[in-house]
Amino acid sequence: MLDRDLAELYGVTTGNLNKAVSRNTDRFPDDFMIQLTKDELNSLRFQFGSLKRGQHAKYLPYAFTEQGVAMLSSVLRSKRAITVNIAIMRAFVKVREYLATHKDVLKKLEEHDRQIKTIFEVINKLLLPPLVEPKGKIGF
Repeated sequence: MLDRDLAELYGVTTGNLNKAVSRNTDRFPDDFMIQLTKDELNSLRFQFGSLKRGQHAKYLPYAFTEQGVAMLSSVLRSKRAITVNIAIMRAFVKVREYLATHKDVLKKLEEHDRQIKTIFEVINKLLLPPLVEPKGKIGF
């Protein structure tokens, strides 16, 4: 999740969220949070459309992983931060459950796909006319 989205959820400014993070850098290793590059930011802008006037970021945004979002609860201590953090963690769990469920379904579909291909191969072989060996010439 991007810092600006989290800041909006937590009811703080993006600057204040990033200040709280920068005061606690030891709590946010590289696998908890990364700063987007200019190319990545431009790619996001392309995917989500152009920004409205005055919404251009002065600084490159940070993207937080699930663990980074969880760590924010120890940095931002307001009641709203706690409530929002619980909701976000529940959403991550639901997404993980959804993906796990669909992974099983996908495996079953792949197995059925292999079986269906085998059935079609057998049917195609049965539908082909039998190969008739040419007989020798009759007569001279």
